[in-house]
Amino acid sequence: MTRERFIDLIRTEQEPLRRFLLGLCSGNASLADDIAQDALVRAYVASGSFLGLSKFSTWLFRIAYNCFIDNCRKATLDTVSSESFEAQSVLSDEGTDDAFRYQQLYQALDRIPEKERAAIVLHYFEDHDIKEISSIMQIPSGTVKYLLSTGRNHLKEYLSI
Repeated sequence: MTRERFIDLIRTEQEPLRRFLLGLCSGNASLADDIAQDALVRAYVASGSFLGLSKFSTWLFRIAYNCFIDNCRKATLDTVSSESFEAQSVLSDEGTDDAFRYQQLYQALDRIPEKERAAIVLHYFEDHDIKEISSIMQIPSGTVKYLLSTGRNHLKEYLSI
């Protein structure tokens, strides 16, 4: 893949990728941007290995999901305090009103397991179908359906409190 082709493909996927990571990071825009940057660098380095067997977005989102998982493992080791994470999650490039618009949803997303969160964000925020989510997360379709079901139930529980 040429550099120009890679840049063209990234231009169309940049905003969906950022939304996906923003959802995974429970609204923490700076963390989502850091993970997106890492994912784009990894994707560029590996762009020669993209064979076109799946959609480019599926391939890119898989790389981003792996970067998110790596970051979660690192954060577990670093044990970041929940107060500083919550304070960061309300910051937004779009202004104060927009930062608070989805705060309750992001807080609920932060409470559910990461695999459920990833499935919910991919399906409802990014409109990926079960097959694409299965490919991105590298799990069976039945597991994706289960994660979506349990994730919805958990979100209903947390949002109704």
